[in-house]
Amino acid sequence: MEALIVIDPQNDFSPRGAYPASGYEGALEGIKRAVARARAADEPVFWIRHENAEGKGRFEPRTWGGEFDPSLDDLVGDDRVLTKTVFGAFSGTELGSMLAQDGVDAVRIVGLLTHMCVSTTAREALMRGLTTTIQADGCASRAIEDPRLGHVDGAEAHRIALLHLASMGANIQ
Repeated sequence: MEALIVIDPQNDFSPRGAYPASGYEGALEGIKRAVARARAADEPVFWIRHENAEGKGRFEPRTWGGEFDPSLDDLVGDDRVLTKTVFGAFSGTELGSMLAQDGVDAVRIVGLLTHMCVSTTAREALMRGLTTTIQADGCASRAIEDPRLGHVDGAEAHRIALLHLASMGANIQ
């Protein structure tokens, strides 16, 4: 059985947020399609929320930036919502045991950011032997810059992350 994992669709990634992602609106539409697909197939959906400690300036508990995008509010319903404090959704959460309890052997991942939390979660899933699919139109990244290594824009960071994941065995759709 496949489960859908929705990674960090939070306001701080929006254009008005503290950490805006390129392609945010398009990713939200892809997330909505992925949820509709999972619901039609009667597959479990897990929503993952990232929280930083207070005073970090983004993804803080009980703040606008830390909340899910309001356009998704009606979709969450009775689904399980897990909170993580690191890049990977399996680390420090009950996600792995919940998937095993549900008999899940495959995951579809959507969310933000492709090159960070989506990528880390996908790698964790692959290491657990789960068939792992990334729905590319339900993900987005932001520009990456390093004084020594240079700059790539958000679209290129997204593409490169997908390329890395494909080379590791993830299915990219």
